[in-house]
Amino acid sequence: MKSSYEDTRQHLLDTGYTVMAVKGFSGVGLSEILKTAGVPKGSFYHYFKSKEQFGEALLEDYFRSYLEQMDVGFSSRDQSAADNLLAYFDAWQKSSGERYDAHRCLVVKLSAEVADLSESMRVILRDGTEHIIQKLQNCIELAGEDGSLPSTLNARATAASLYQLWLGASLLAKLNRNDTPMAEAMLATQEILGKH
Repeated sequence: MKSSYEDTRQHLLDTGYTVMAVKGFSGVGLSEILKTAGVPKGSFYHYFKSKEQFGEALLEDYFRSYLEQMDVGFSSRDQSAADNLLAYFDAWQKSSGERYDAHRCLVVKLSAEVADLSESMRVILRDGTEHIIQKLQNCIELAGEDGSLPSTLNARATAASLYQLWLGASLLAKLNRNDTPMAEAMLATQEILGKH
């Protein structure tokens, strides 16, 4: 019974992610999510009191999964920490070019939209991005320790700058519907890290 509860709830979150990655939060009604998920309205309100609470759960689930993926990528011992960091941005660049009408990164897709719409969702986005920057910082510090990046590099400032660079590049790639901003972000990243 518990498994069924979790599966249906997760199915709703997965469906919401797929739909909102294309249409955003405001552009999607509950009826569309429920129809796509094949879940009755009553079931939705069993799990979530409102669309906003659904949005909160969706973002929490997104960040949980995203941060776990970062941990896996940054824990690889087959290459240096600097190479793990570059692999992270390489994967970001490749995923950005898959579809320009959608965005797999909910930070890019929803931040501007929901920051003024929902305080609770804004806080989840803010805290989630802080955790991402922290993991980037940790990876840069590891790179300093294994000698793949200069140990004198300011890990916190570099992590924040790189994340801001890639968020901006993602927005421009969406506006231009091409990969040029992402390619330029990669070149800038390699320059910042001294890996060109």
